[in-house]
Amino acid sequence: MAPRPYWKGYLRLSLVSCPIALYPATSEREKVSFNQLNRETHHRVRYRKVDEVSGEEVPSDQIIKGYEVAKGEYIEITDDELASVALESTKTIEIDEFVPKGEIDELYNIRPYYIAPDGKVGQDAFVVIRDVIEQMKMVAIGRVVLTSREHVICIAPRGKGLMGTLLRFPYEVRNADEFFDDIPNVKLTKDMMDLARHIVETKTGHFKPEAFEDHYEHALKELIEKKAKGEKIEAPKEEPTGKVINLMDALRRSVKAETGKAAARPAPAKKGRKKIEGQKEMLLPIAGKKGAREAAREEPRRPSRAHARQRKAG
Repeated sequence: MAPRPYWKGYLRLSLVSCPIALYPATSEREKVSFNQLNRETHHRVRYRKVDEVSGEEVPSDQIIKGYEVAKGEYIEITDDELASVALESTKTIEIDEFVPKGEIDELYNIRPYYIAPDGKVGQDAFVVIRDVIEQMKMVAIGRVVLTSREHVICIAPRGKGLMGTLLRFPYEVRNADEFFDDIPNVKLTKDMMDLARHIVETKTGHFKPEAFEDHYEHALKELIEKKAKGEKIEAPKEEPTGKVINLMDALRRSVKAETGKAAARPAPAKKGRKKIEGQKEMLLPIAGKKGAREAAREEPRRPSRAHARQRKAG
């Protein structure tokens, strides 16, 4: 069954447009989730919308939107009034500009979406937009309305399609100075940095997301299986953490620990030489002039024909 699109509309570059569909690029459906139950009856607990003064439940058709202008004072906003501020980006992603991808601070990224053509009509226009973005080594910046709010979206090629990432507005990003100003300027010795660098080198690898493991998720599933079997669950005792006398001591201990881990890792298997079918193995490897000389020294000399004739004549 084909995935259900989250949004449908048009992607437009100047006068070139094509119908597209947005699909969430990530999902958390596989994660363990819990329901809230009544401890005594084990019945599901449901949330109801109630009037905070009367305590009575309010039917859905009686619920309206309101904006608080003062403490306890609201103005009503109807759906028709909200429709009056509808933007073109409700059904169209208009590409406003192209910027270098490296200029976008990762702090502005919210969540990714896959963008694919919606139907066969306009697929050539989709490919034109995708390929020109890729050839220009840029990303496209546009606007889209999702859940009644307009968002800035960054569009980049991804495989045969496009990936759109929603971006935050500047007022949504906090100033880092509020959190980093109190961090002191500490002067570190060369020995400390050398030890730290050694730790990094022993833990250096490549980005392999398929190797990521959600340990907490696995532990949750094991706990649920044990509970289903009626096994008793006991909280593990907290192990005392070793006290670190100073930073240098911590670095030395870390180097020792990481070196031990690196030594315990199995060495990658060496690939043998590919044997060509029908080829006989060589008894002596040829390794340049040096190898040839060594092979000549090891092989017993045979008398030459001239020398053999002289001995026969005598």
